[in-house]
Amino acid sequence: MADESDSPRTEKATPRRLEQAREEGQVARSRELSTSLMLLAAGLLFYSSGPRFVDGFARLMRQGLTLSNADAFDRASMLARLATIAAEGLNAAAPLLMVLVTVALLAPTLVGGWNFSVKAMQPDFSRLSPMRGLKQMFSSHGFGELAKSIGKAALVGVTAFAILWNVQGEIFGLSAVASEHGLHALGALLAWAFLILGSSMALIAAADVPFQLWRHSKGMEMTREEVRKEMRESDGDPQMKSRIRKEQRERARARMMQEVPKADVIVTNPLHYAVALRYSESSMGAPTVVAKGAELVAARIRDIGAEHAVPILQAPRLARALYFHAEIGQEIPAQLYNAVAQVLAYVYQLRHWRSAGETAGGRPPELPNELPVPEEMDPLGERNRGRR
Repeated sequence: MADESDSPRTEKATPRRLEQAREEGQVARSRELSTSLMLLAAGLLFYSSGPRFVDGFARLMRQGLTLSNADAFDRASMLARLATIAAEGLNAAAPLLMVLVTVALLAPTLVGGWNFSVKAMQPDFSRLSPMRGLKQMFSSHGFGELAKSIGKAALVGVTAFAILWNVQGEIFGLSAVASEHGLHALGALLAWAFLILGSSMALIAAADVPFQLWRHSKGMEMTREEVRKEMRESDGDPQMKSRIRKEQRERARARMMQEVPKADVIVTNPLHYAVALRYSESSMGAPTVVAKGAELVAARIRDIGAEHAVPILQAPRLARALYFHAEIGQEIPAQLYNAVAQVLAYVYQLRHWRSAGETAGGRPPELPNELPVPEEMDPLGERNRGRR
């Protein structure tokens, strides 16, 4: 038999496979998108707040280079000056740092969404294997990354050369301008160049994002055997499912048998079917089936009913109609109201006779005869009508 890993991966990844991949930290990501967005964000910040950055860092340079002879040999004074300059430098760079951190956290969510995986953070010492590194280096993925890096370097290099070529006159002209104005002009020039370089990286990201999505989808593809195996696992072991269903039936039957002593009457076939009915005028709109069964289950219902003195009435047609057209826990069909009403009337008369009439020597109530059961509600009557 061929190894499963050698089978062609021709099937799309199932939702379960994608969910497992996300749990392991395997989601589509584009580093080029994150890099380009960070460059563009930094360029826009430089372009909009360039003078502020220039003034802030120029002031830091003046403070750092301007000191008296006494301060130069005073350790405490130099430490205090260093702390002041560091705090002001951090304050000047804080907007840029906040923007870069925010973009670095949000950019990856644009491709693959937000994902936090504990498994991806666990150490994997197999990544330190030199053979695995060489294999990845000379794989199709490694050559693809190499080609992408060469293309990226070429595009950025050509863009940078074009920028320098176009602004070389302005750069040389800065030497003839006052230092303060020259710094402002240089800052604006650098911000403009930064934006152009970031835009060139955006072109690379525009091509890399669909490629990474395709590559991730391709890497998640499954073999037919993997799909079938997953379906078997999701459906469960047939023997286990059969055992669970059997236990569920036994529990449901046990709960049903617990309701038999609460029944008002048990209607029987008399041997094949048994249906236990209960009616409460205050809480029920119509009589309700509390238990029903055939063959051995019917015999067990009759035995429990006899143990708890539940009246048992032999009415074959009504028993069959109730068994096939009424469900446990539900009210009986409206077509059987009249027949069941006569049965309950007999049961109430029987109770009264047992409590009073039997000791007084009265006659027991007569069993209902020819209950009005519609022919279409009786499966045996329907079958006989079909034969005619």
